[in-house]
Amino acid sequence: MLAYIFPGQGSQFVGMGKSLYDSYDFVRKIFDAADRALGFALTELIFEGPADELQKTVNAQPAILTASIAMYELIKRAGIRPAAVAGHSLGEYSALVAAEAVDFNDAVRLVRMRGQFMQEAVPLGRGGMMAVLGLAPDEVEEGCRQAAQAGTVEAANFNCPGQVVVAGEIRALKKAQEIFKSMGARRCILLQVSAPFHSSMMTPAGERLVAELARVQIKDPAIPVVANIIADYVATAGEVRDALIRQVSGPVRWEQSIRRLMSDGYDMFVEVGPGQVLTGLLKKIDKYSRFINFNGEGEPEQVIARLKEAV
Repeated sequence: MLAYIFPGQGSQFVGMGKSLYDSYDFVRKIFDAADRALGFALTELIFEGPADELQKTVNAQPAILTASIAMYELIKRAGIRPAAVAGHSLGEYSALVAAEAVDFNDAVRLVRMRGQFMQEAVPLGRGGMMAVLGLAPDEVEEGCRQAAQAGTVEAANFNCPGQVVVAGEIRALKKAQEIFKSMGARRCILLQVSAPFHSSMMTPAGERLVAELARVQIKDPAIPVVANIIADYVATAGEVRDALIRQVSGPVRWEQSIRRLMSDGYDMFVEVGPGQVLTGLLKKIDKYSRFINFNGEGEPEQVIARLKEAV
């Protein structure tokens, strides 16, 4: 069975989706709709930059969502539909649009606000994130417990075997780094992000998101959606809404989400959106997995032809 997976923040780059925009009228309409929904020229920022402005959370989130849905629509119009979907953090909104649970225009506005709330939840310079390589999840969680005397530090992303991202206060991250290295971590890499995403420090952002979600119509997903926060399916509008609120301050259980799909017979994965981060993680989760990366680069017709052969 076929599952689509959608990337999250960090996959953005200046020019993403430009070749599709130039080639397909319906893609132009998607980008134009995003501009209208937000009330500013997001498309211009995506295609022309500057990169440091595109990288800001408040801009990167709607930009990645828009590019991802444009790429999804291209495959959809070729007659290929997924049997299930999932998305990494921000990518969960793309997955919900694909599952017809959230309208695209609403999703663009929501992730713009989500990005703003997440950025404003913690003063700049107080928090951050760090990738820990070479330790098991329970070891990382134990290291976080030991480092908690220095401040908040928590497991934020369970990405794949041997890669867990932690988030928290800068001083606690530094203490955790010492502990992880003493536990045998291969590397600890401080990430170039502006806030401790998916940690309890984001709770104020989740609380602010409640009001925004209340203004939006959410439907029961038309196809199965695996949510990050529970690594399980959300089947009703209420479950979708709850998962979106909780995922802001809770961990992304990506490895568990992929394994849940695999255990249910999903054996072909298509990463739909800019970059190929999730494809890389998928290979580490299961080296025998079948996958295709559709990021709008190169010749999309060739990728679609490959996909039709595979399914």
